[in-house]
Formats: sequence, structure tokens, C-alpha cells
Amino acid sequence: MENNQERIIKQAHFAGNLSRYWLTPLTIILILSIVGIPLLLLWLPLGSYFIQRYINNMSTELTSKKLVVRKGIFTRTENTVPLDKITDMALIQGPLMRFFKLHKLTIETAGQSGNGALLSLTGIVDVEEFRSLVLEQKEKLNQAKPNNNQDENNDASVISILQQISATLERIEANTNHNKND
Repeated sequence: MENNQERIIKQAHFAGNLSRYWLTPLTIILILSIVGIPLLLLWLPLGSYFIQRYINNMSTELTSKKLVVRKGIFTRTENTVPLDKITDMALIQGPLMRFFKLHKLTIETAGQSGNGALLSLTGIVDVEEFRSLVLEQKEKLNQAKPNNNQDENNDASVISILQQISATLERIEANTNHNKND
């Protein structure tokens, strides 16, 4: 039986203050609106509970060939991105993120539909190191791809087949011209 298990290179961990970062925007809005102040009594405990559950269900791991991201509370999603399909990995940090010392890592892939990033991961601890590891592994994977000798062999094979087809077409044409003359 073949072992399809890939080696896990890095398991990402998420910052402890990520839940406070996600709680802050709505908390500020509720405080600024007079009507929202009583809702804070509901938002803070419920928001904290569900955000923490969401964070606990998040996982990101880098394997030798792909990046696997799992998240969700009610609807669990798992995204698997082959490393050779990654075209861009951007680090984003807005003012509130700078305050909490967090970054958002966005991942774009070749062939993705729509605008924006395919994946967006906020709050990875040592995000620069994680990004570097992903890019290193992507480069190793690209270098390990078969060299051009196989492509040259395929090219020679295609040329041979095309020559055979051409010869066959010439024979058919010659037979057709011969039959017209008779």
C-alpha cells in the first residue's frame, strides 16, 4: 500500500490577541452609538465565545506539496492549495492590526476566479517566517520538477507522428488525384 502522507513542514499558530482584534471594531461602533452601549452587554460575552471557538477551529499547515487551511464553526471549510499554483503571498497590516501587532497573509493562485485573494489568514504568529517557508518550499518543489529532456523527447515523438500523418495525407492526395485522372 502506497503512503500518500506528506511531510508536515510547519503548523501555523495564531496570536493570542486575535480574538480581541476581531472584537474591537464592533465594540468601538457600539460604544460610539448611544443605542449600542446596552448591546455591549450581549456582544462582548457572545462575540468573545464565538470568535474564540472560530480561532480554536482554525488550522494552517504547510506540507511538502501544499498548504492546507481549515476553519469554521458551523460550516467547516478546508482549502488545499498546491504550492506550485501560488502566484502571490502578500502581507497586509492596517492601523488596527499594527496596534495589535498582527498581519494578514493573503494567498493568490494561478487560475483562481474573481478578484482578491483566494485565502486570507489573519494573526499567524511569526507570519514573515511562515511566508518565507512557504515560498522556500514552493521553490524546492519547482526545482524538483522533471527537466526539459522529457519535453524534448515528447517534442521528437510529436514531430515523428506529424511526419507520419503528413506522409499518409500525401498518399491519400496522390490516390485521389490518380482516381480523378482515370
